[in-house]
Amino acid sequence: MATFLVVENPKRWPIHVPGTEVIAARDYLTKPRFSDTKRARVFNLCRSYGYQTVGYYVSLLAVARGHKPLPSVRTMSELRHSAILRIVSDDLDDLMQRLLAPLRSKRFELSVYFGRNVANRYDRLCQALFEHFPVPLLRVEFVHEGRWRLYGLKLIAASDIPDGHQPFVIEQAQRFFDRPKLSQRVPARYKLAILVDSEAVDAPSNEGALRRFVRAARKCDIAATLIKKSDLSRLSEYDALFIRETTSVNHYTYEAASRAEAEGLAVIDDPESIVRCSNKVYQAELFERHNIPCPRTMIVHKDNAGRVGEELGYPCVLKQPDSSFSAGVVKAADAEELNTKLAALLAKSDLVVAQEFTPSGFDWRVGVLDGEALYVCKYHMARGHWQIQKATGATRRVYGRVEAFDLSEAPPEVVEVGVRAANLIGTGLYGVDVKEVDGKVMVMEVNDNPNIDSGCEDRFLKDELYLAVMRNFRNRLDRVGQQDARK
Repeated sequence: MATFLVVENPKRWPIHVPGTEVIAARDYLTKPRFSDTKRARVFNLCRSYGYQTVGYYVSLLAVARGHKPLPSVRTMSELRHSAILRIVSDDLDDLMQRLLAPLRSKRFELSVYFGRNVANRYDRLCQALFEHFPVPLLRVEFVHEGRWRLYGLKLIAASDIPDGHQPFVIEQAQRFFDRPKLSQRVPARYKLAILVDSEAVDAPSNEGALRRFVRAARKCDIAATLIKKSDLSRLSEYDALFIRETTSVNHYTYEAASRAEAEGLAVIDDPESIVRCSNKVYQAELFERHNIPCPRTMIVHKDNAGRVGEELGYPCVLKQPDSSFSAGVVKAADAEELNTKLAALLAKSDLVVAQEFTPSGFDWRVGVLDGEALYVCKYHMARGHWQIQKATGATRRVYGRVEAFDLSEAPPEVVEVGVRAANLIGTGLYGVDVKEVDGKVMVMEVNDNPNIDSGCEDRFLKDELYLAVMRNFRNRLDRVGQQDARK
């Protein structure tokens, strides 16, 4: 793939990076050679990204041509909004206060060169800023008004780079462009980023599964690369994003999904699915409106909290709206325990989901992809526990046994209700938990980002499970390509 460094005047651009071509912005916008290039990375180093400036049009036309611009038009817009600055300032508050505390001045400017600074003590702050604002060359201003806060952002032009910094900028640009090459010898048609967190306790895919996803992608002519949070500034270089981390709305996974979708990538999990699956209050209302069978449920607030025991009986289950992996889900055995646990949950959220307790030895898990059942498993409860997972420490978990089945071996009503519930959420990849109690099936919840672990969910389908997911990505990407071809 070609790599273009687009600037206003190449003659005044002092930095040469091997493997890249420096071109004039107006040439990129007007010459057929660049509009005819099928695939390219475009690093937009123009002086201004203001609306309808040359710099703005470089990134806008790059997207129209199927190129991967940095920064994107979305990032350009964010640079101009003070509300975004306030949000990012709040997000990075702890890091800013800690790193800038030794400074005695009231203002401080930080030059961010491809996510780095010449003073390595500011590297973490530069990388965090680059994740929020993936702009190659940026100057960030902070002010101290009782506390340090992010005050402003401006682009760095070639003439703004001090002579003493130029070797460092070249080094960082080269490091940025020379990310580890994919192992495949033959270039693939598409590029997929798989977002993972190797330190996560409850990662939705183990190492064996991730390797099999990568192999399956290659069979679908997709080059898959495992990336982490610090790589999110490079999302525009990919055609698709597959999130294999536990997702949440108040989390960088949601921001990554939103940014990827805005930049035209095929995304699983998409941001709308994250929102809908992350909130049990939403699902409770959705299931009721669409007649999805589920346990007796109450949406609890401070005014009706006293009626929970009377309506649901004991024991009953309380769910934090954004609970996941059994965290934030508790059982109350009696009125005293109910009052204590409900008060703790209502202190965090204005609404809490309460359900009647439906004991069972296992849950069915129906995996659904793009509106169709993909796999089905039994998740047995952890030994001596009422849930499939039991936390025995901050980083220790005990899980129940997992059995995988052919779809034809599962009760048809379990598969049918699982697909029906998932289709109310969207067309992504979901895991629907279904119980069978006294001959009745009940949907417990729909999860985005469902577990797919080597040796568990894949025991029946084996490699076919991973291929099915990658074929879905291939189909999504081909549809985008066909739409572009018709324009």
